[in-house]
Amino acid sequence: MTTPDSPRPRRSGLRGFGHDGPSPWTDLERPPLDERALRLDLLRPGALWTSLDVVSETGSTNADLAARAQDGAPEGAVLVAESQQAGRGRLDRRWSAPPRSGLFLSVLLRPQGVPVERYGWLPILIGTAVSATLDRIAGLRTGLKWPNDLQTDVDGRERKLGGILTELSGGAVVAGLGLNVSLRADELPVPTATSLALAGAETTDRQTLLRAVLREFADLYGEWTAAAGDPHASGLLPAYTARCTTLNRPVRVQLPGERELLGQAVAVDGDGRLVVRTPDGVRHPVSAGDVVHVRPQD
Repeated sequence: MTTPDSPRPRRSGLRGFGHDGPSPWTDLERPPLDERALRLDLLRPGALWTSLDVVSETGSTNADLAARAQDGAPEGAVLVAESQQAGRGRLDRRWSAPPRSGLFLSVLLRPQGVPVERYGWLPILIGTAVSATLDRIAGLRTGLKWPNDLQTDVDGRERKLGGILTELSGGAVVAGLGLNVSLRADELPVPTATSLALAGAETTDRQTLLRAVLREFADLYGEWTAAAGDPHASGLLPAYTARCTTLNRPVRVQLPGERELLGQAVAVDGDGRLVVRTPDGVRHPVSAGDVVHVRPQD
């Protein structure tokens, strides 16, 4: 935890809420996060979270925390941006959103006692934690398109609420989350996206949501690391499959190298791979690819 005598976290490239930056009150429907209150709630002795910083603007919270990881920053750092100008998703897709319209954050993890080959479960773990939190706190039924796209139904159609990106840096895992909270219809980046507000969530209070997400993740992460990252022993695999909207339906998987796989998604295996059964009955484990849920008319 940061103390008055501790060096301040490096904020190169970050803009705080000083007089030179934009006012956080330009949109009263989107109040700024209360950094001090979040620290009081989450930074406790023995807890996972060891530091928490909220900045008004940055390029990418993942890139900023990756730099700290290279410098040897300890596990449990949380960096939240009110505005992120160079956010990245899976397959290096770029996106941005209006200030304070969502939760844009990254966390730094150094899983003790977990083999590196099991680190691939971390984005799935984060997705499971966020989905469970939204069901409980926002009263919104959500699911996860493999591997970790957060989804909900709006007018009978699946719409994306957010996504997760993890990367290795300095022996640590930096995990980023982008969640659309108060985006309006004319602010959506693509027609297939939505926000908690548009989906009818019971709350869009970012302070409440962020606190709950970090607590839920800390609990699941503790169980996972205690089981040395084993997805069965920790209960992560069944918890994820119960929320995975991809299972038991026809899919089209766009694979690296412009290849395509058509079939039925039948399982998620012990390595977190999606198992697709093609019409000839062969099962294909997929570790990377862009999944499209095929509707009957497609």
